[in-house]
Amino acid sequence: MNRFNLKNLGYLVMVILLASCAGLSKMKKNADKIDYKVVPTPLEVRGGKVDVAIDGVFPSSYFNKNVTLVATPVLQYAGGETPFTPVTVQGEKVGDNNKVISYAEGGSFAYKDAVDYNPAMRISDLVLKVTATKGKKSVDFEPVKIGEGIIATATLADNSPQTILGVTKNVNNTGIYDPSNDEFQRIVPDHFTADIHYLINSADIRSTELSSNDIKKLKQYTKDAFLDQRKELKNVEVSAYASPDGALDLNTKLSEKREGTSSKYMSEQLKKEAIEAQLNTKFTPEDWDGFRELMEESDIQDKELILRVLSMYNDPEVREREIKNLSEAFTVVADEILPRLRRAKITSNVDLIGKTDEEILAAYKSNPRSLTQAEFLYAAKLQPQLADKLKAYDMFQTIFPDDWRGYNNSGAILSQLGNYEDAKTMFEKAEALKNNEPVIKNNLGAVLLAEGKVKEAEALFGAASGAGPEVNSNLGLVAIQQGQYDKASQLLSASNSNNAALAKILAGDNNGALKLLESNTAQSDVKEYLKAIVAARTAKENLMYESLANAVKINPAIKSKIATDKEFVKYFAESKFKDIVK
Repeated sequence: MNRFNLKNLGYLVMVILLASCAGLSKMKKNADKIDYKVVPTPLEVRGGKVDVAIDGVFPSSYFNKNVTLVATPVLQYAGGETPFTPVTVQGEKVGDNNKVISYAEGGSFAYKDAVDYNPAMRISDLVLKVTATKGKKSVDFEPVKIGEGIIATATLADNSPQTILGVTKNVNNTGIYDPSNDEFQRIVPDHFTADIHYLINSADIRSTELSSNDIKKLKQYTKDAFLDQRKELKNVEVSAYASPDGALDLNTKLSEKREGTSSKYMSEQLKKEAIEAQLNTKFTPEDWDGFRELMEESDIQDKELILRVLSMYNDPEVREREIKNLSEAFTVVADEILPRLRRAKITSNVDLIGKTDEEILAAYKSNPRSLTQAEFLYAAKLQPQLADKLKAYDMFQTIFPDDWRGYNNSGAILSQLGNYEDAKTMFEKAEALKNNEPVIKNNLGAVLLAEGKVKEAEALFGAASGAGPEVNSNLGLVAIQQGQYDKASQLLSASNSNNAALAKILAGDNNGALKLLESNTAQSDVKEYLKAIVAARTAKENLMYESLANAVKINPAIKSKIATDKEFVKYFAESKFKDIVK
């Protein structure tokens, strides 16, 4: 019978503990045999995150069969550290459900994770902290530095979303915003048209036509335009027509004769009133365009069928024959439509001349209520400083409280001043007056983007589609912040801004980025900085040094950033580089 005393028991425990410690100590001692590969090197900011991928390879005869190893990548930087998610691997005899590493053959693990970026991380070390456990015993390995620094080029985006001023006419005839329709147009085209109607197959002007109200108004309109200093009579146009029934040869001669009688009449009237105006004349044998227009406006029973005939046949004789085949419908057409097409259309074209800048500014100072809304908005635009513009738009709100543009435009100026809180209030007041206005949707999105609410801002920019080029600019900025660089480059393709160039850099189009930067005539340290990054990435050393020197000249405070930016890591030891950042 074998007996163990306390002394023997203590010895056994010590042997077991030493054996356990020996396995852990050996792994710690040989930790330098573990191979780590980090991608990317250096790390990069993308979409506000720092992504890391680590491949770890353990050699054969290294990983103890009873050991569990926990590895935690950690970014260490001035003022703190940020851990990534730990990764756990285990030996062959451990009963947990982690990746198993063979003792005889070794093994590997692949790891990916991301953490939120903060600017302090730009100068940092990526360290791997490892803890090995065997039973109840644990050992911390010496931390291993596996990476250094973070490329934060994506954070160079100018996070100043663009707002849009309200305009007088915010849509064109296609329903899409037209930025050329500004708040005020000094010269506005205008016209007045009157018709002289003829009897069928006749070119004689009846006295009853010349005494019609429209002809009287036309003559007075033309005379007033000629005499008024605020108007310019551009020309008088005479267009004569025949209705699209009958032979084409006959209609050609008939419309030509009508041109002759109507232009003669108008020429005599201009001479009688001593009005100097260019008289332009033409004739159209068969007025099919006029026919279509009148048919579309009518309530004739077979209107759709007749319009279909017009779209199906181009030959005027075939058109006429097919319409006449609709005997009942043609009778109505002959009575209601065709007589209105036997005419000469006389149009006086006039330019309305608005107030000069000086006149508008004088009225704004002395009697702002005398200005129209368009003139007032233009007066605000003429103000030299942002504070003056804001004062003008605030006054506009008082005089025109139901016009959304006053609140919207105050908000746009407040945004430019960096006061997004008050800008948001103004945009919300504008929205209450015009809920579906795309311009306002864009501007509310700009506020959200400035607040860092990227997803919410993106939704509003989507609702602002067609409001102007500012929308794509803002969506491009969103795409940069989301790490969608190809999309950002496409959205900013119409711009040569720094953000457009940055998007190309991040998307890998260095040549395209350099072309944009060189086409941008504005001087800024950011533009020069971006040029230096492109040059460094494409091994254009002379351009890099020249651009860095220019950036420092514009903004000396940028030296410290350049000195630690991993974009230029290959040049840190070069004397020329040191001279620039010293």
